[in-house]
Amino acid sequence: MNKNLGIGPLRNMLGVALHTAGLSALILLCGRIVRADTVLDWNITALKTTAAAPFNPPLESRNLAIVHAAMFDAVNSIVGEFHAYAAELSAPKGASPDAAAAAAAHFALVNLYPPQQAMLDAAYLASLASIAVGSAKTDGIAVGEAVAAKILARRDADGADAAIIKPYTPGSRPGDWIPTPPASRPALDPGWGSVQPFLLQEGSQFRPPPPPALDSPQYTRDFNEIKEIGSATSSARTPDQTDLARFWISTGPQIWNPAARQVAIARGLTLSQNARAFALLSLAGADAFIASWDAKFTYNQWRPVTAIRAANTAVNPDTLADPGWTPLLITPPFPDYIAGHTTYAGAAEEVLEHVFGRHPGVVMKLTSATARGVVETYTTFDGIAEGVVEARVLGGIHWRTSSLRGRRVGRQVGAFAVRHFLRPKGEDCHDK
Repeated sequence: MNKNLGIGPLRNMLGVALHTAGLSALILLCGRIVRADTVLDWNITALKTTAAAPFNPPLESRNLAIVHAAMFDAVNSIVGEFHAYAAELSAPKGASPDAAAAAAAHFALVNLYPPQQAMLDAAYLASLASIAVGSAKTDGIAVGEAVAAKILARRDADGADAAIIKPYTPGSRPGDWIPTPPASRPALDPGWGSVQPFLLQEGSQFRPPPPPALDSPQYTRDFNEIKEIGSATSSARTPDQTDLARFWISTGPQIWNPAARQVAIARGLTLSQNARAFALLSLAGADAFIASWDAKFTYNQWRPVTAIRAANTAVNPDTLADPGWTPLLITPPFPDYIAGHTTYAGAAEEVLEHVFGRHPGVVMKLTSATARGVVETYTTFDGIAEGVVEARVLGGIHWRTSSLRGRRVGRQVGAFAVRHFLRPKGEDCHDK
């Protein structure tokens, strides 16, 4: 098997999950290949679409949330198992939920990524080909497209466009973020913390306290740890640790969604259950990025590469400068505190534990486009999140405190999501 595909083998009694060409999710169960469902198919296609677009983790998370919210509300309009997210249509009796899911995802993705329409149209035709011709199919398509249009309209004025181009002037004091080498690119999406959340009341709802002061023992520990283990030439970092750091260069959605798919397939979730699980994951993940960017551009904390090279400008005799220090990984172009990757991880961890439990009973073998040939194996979502925290420190790009507090904020976002949204019918949603 090609280890660079999005899902690796699950060597347990439940079978082996695969994916092919971004078009279908399959499982080998008891020696028999079985097709997964339309939601999982379009989860793969959506990730393929976002991966082909320019690097922008907050925007990727927003667009995936739109796609999965559309699929959820479309399927739920027909099945009616859960409280709706934003749109609950009166669907014709007998409408196909599979057709609704495919139509919703295709409609949303074509609107969000028009340059990729040819690939998306091909995936759409493949989805529809497996559904019998008739009113169930046409009614399902109509529901899916109508719901997707409503979700897109709901997000049209969410502030995302303005957030990307918002003017931003870096600070000049010790501790302030400035563009980092080698490219010294300007800050990415400096206004993203003000984007309208999908679930939260506002991006600052779970804003953490300020980062450690430059003369504090906590900052000193973070500084000296990453200076040693996060350096490009570190002798303290093992080859496996280097692999882990490079593994998580990929964005959070590109790793967490395959993990969720493996468990969903092994557990045999229904189409409606998958629609809810991946909508919760995507919605909470999008809000995690908004919360992270709110903190980043509130506190504007410098990155390790800046701090270590300019440590002589900070009043801390226990942090010694190294003007030539270089991290293992290229530092992304935005402030350090809090880490976006670990904030997303905390949200994903909380959501997936809610859906599948703390011990899902599945061996998740994950691969990454940024660490070819590397397979990371996990049995819990907690273990994946811990790996993300370590990876950001090992890569030399995030202080440990930034990574830990990011995960904590993400868990708060995820807990809020599962408590208040997409609840089963018969369970009242808690006050929002």
